[in-house]
Amino acid sequence: MREKFQRFMWGRYGYDDLNRVLMITAVVCMVLSLFPRGHIFYLIAGVAMVYSYFRMFSRNIAKRSRENQWFMNKTVKVRKLFGKKKQEWQQSRQYHIYKCPKCRQKIRVPRGRGRIAITCRKCGTEFIKKS
Repeated sequence: MREKFQRFMWGRYGYDDLNRVLMITAVVCMVLSLFPRGHIFYLIAGVAMVYSYFRMFSRNIAKRSRENQWFMNKTVKVRKLFGKKKQEWQQSRQYHIYKCPKCRQKIRVPRGRGRIAITCRKCGTEFIKKS
């Protein structure tokens, strides 16, 4: 069965970031359609799902790739913001991140060192914080 599906998908576009967002949108709209007067969300979910499958099974790979590239260019700022927040969250296990009281520069300090004097590399301000 898996081999038949692979043969069917040969020469078709497949799954990309725009399809992922369309599918997430469809699922969220499906959940919202369960509430009273949610008919519009059901319609949006259906359209998003149909368009996602259309893109996935399309043989016009160049056009689908351009659509995905356009989407990626439009969402670059949002993706960078979430990437930074994800990185900060991952580092928060090993480091405290403080802001300099004078210039607001972020400073990363290792956890578990007690009270330490932190010197800002940008403006030279020294302040004491608990790590």
